[in-house]
Amino acid sequence: MGKVTGFMEFDRNQAPYRDAGKRLLDFQEIYTDHDEARLTTQGARCMDCGVPFCQSDDGCPIHNLIPEWNDLVYRDQWREALDRLHKTNNFPEFTGRVCPAPCEGACVLGITDPAVTIKNIEMAIIDRGFEEGWVKPNPPAQRTGKRIAVVGSGPAGLAAADQLNKAGHTVTVYERADRIGGLLMYGIPNMKLDKAEVVERRLNLLREEGVEFVANAHIGDGSDGTISGADLVNDFDAVLLATGATIPRDLPIPGRDLRGVHFAMEFLTANTKSLLDSGHADGAYISAKRQRRHRDRRRRYRHRLHRHLHAPRLQEPGELRAVSKTTGSSGPGQPLAHLAENFPDRLRAPGGRATVRQRPPGLCDLVHGVLR
Repeated sequence: MGKVTGFMEFDRNQAPYRDAGKRLLDFQEIYTDHDEARLTTQGARCMDCGVPFCQSDDGCPIHNLIPEWNDLVYRDQWREALDRLHKTNNFPEFTGRVCPAPCEGACVLGITDPAVTIKNIEMAIIDRGFEEGWVKPNPPAQRTGKRIAVVGSGPAGLAAADQLNKAGHTVTVYERADRIGGLLMYGIPNMKLDKAEVVERRLNLLREEGVEFVANAHIGDGSDGTISGADLVNDFDAVLLATGATIPRDLPIPGRDLRGVHFAMEFLTANTKSLLDSGHADGAYISAKRQRRHRDRRRRYRHRLHRHLHAPRLQEPGELRAVSKTTGSSGPGQPLAHLAENFPDRLRAPGGRATVRQRPPGLCDLVHGVLR
């Protein structure tokens, strides 16, 4: 626990994000520098709750020793807090940034008051560890001679590789993407989890500890350039499958087929890869600006059609008179048949029809099947 009466003396004071106006100008992380005084005070709020639900099944899924390192931060024992954090967490720099913090939802103090800022404290401990040089490569003293293949380099694959390597096994991690990290690399935007400063830093540590990574490795039946799964079983003492789901769950709801509606991983992967490859200079990303340009273009087409449909009476079947906005005078316009033939395919009705119904002179021709 922290200070005995801390939860009664201090209010929750969460670390702020960077100014929104500045965040809009870059893709850097949104977090501000750690305020040690604030963190110490927040650590003091951790109460002697008896049963710390923050580290139970209803709280932290990896059972972090939260009350212990909260107390150590309150007592300004950051190195010891880092040791306790690493007892249960392979990558606290990831969880301290992107975890949804169920520990705070389970915090007993949260029954009557805002919960302890556990996530802020966790992130500050590991960042302090890297700044002070406390986090160093720690390869095993000896090897067991066993070779393990891990398929998938996301959070599960990396954590398993780290544990197996610490046990002395020789670990090789296979990743089908061009960069190691799985969801950490392409599934989380850079503003929440920096790839160069945070993800690659940990990957380099794992490499120095002896973990081998193989990118662009498609595991399959050995055909079409894939690596045979059977060969992995034969070449390694054990194979661990730590892959994620690659087929998204679609939603058959109205509007799903509209332009600009994308699966989350489709959007995140394309935009993050483009950012890392070229700073978005290659244009290989999904842009809201492009969607807006298409929307404006579509509105112009609709406006043109509206003007044609509400023009003055026709002089001849199929002929249109256009009215000047300024003078009100009219003149010949293009035939509606020509308009229907040249109307954009993406605005046609289901079945692709965009037809003109001819009516007796004096009635306005109607274009059917365009705006349904």
